[in-house]
Amino acid sequence: MSATAASPPVRRHVLADVLPGARVRDAALVVTGAGLVAGIGQLAVPLPFTPVPLTLGTFAVLLVGAALGPVRAALSVALLLAVGVAGAPVFADGASGWALASFGYALGYLPAAALLGHLARRGADRSVARTAAAAIAATAVIYLPGVAWLMAFTGVGMVEALAIGVVPFLIGDAVKAVGAALLLPGAWRLLGDRR
Repeated sequence: MSATAASPPVRRHVLADVLPGARVRDAALVVTGAGLVAGIGQLAVPLPFTPVPLTLGTFAVLLVGAALGPVRAALSVALLLAVGVAGAPVFADGASGWALASFGYALGYLPAAALLGHLARRGADRSVARTAAAAIAATAVIYLPGVAWLMAFTGVGMVEALAIGVVPFLIGDAVKAVGAALLLPGAWRLLGDRR
């Protein structure tokens, strides 16, 4: 083995790591993360030209992903999905179940939260530009199952699915990415950038 072997990537803390405790903290954070996504996701605006409402759920997923890290964030979203499919009114406008045109976007929350958590572990939530880029990448991940589910659920083709399931949300998602890019590095500055 050579002395020039690459060193492992630096593993940084996410915001939740600075709290004391371990298992109880993690369980409380998972439940709180699910509640945050469910609560903020209730802020929904129905749009007359699409069965997908405009919500702040994506913004909540970005915050939960970066603040909790990949595992806790993914568990938070998995909990949200499980209770939503079981009948709890945790999806936009108090909806539940899986028979929704927008359910694919909720499925996309899981890999998006894990991705942003992973990127935050690598320090992507410490600067405005890197946080914005990470938030855009995570949002793109939400669109993949969202559009696929929308196509299957409504029977529309790819072009129409993009027209009703992506295009109307691009500006709002850009604003959410900017919001996350301002909020997350700001939170680290308030904490003194603990590592």
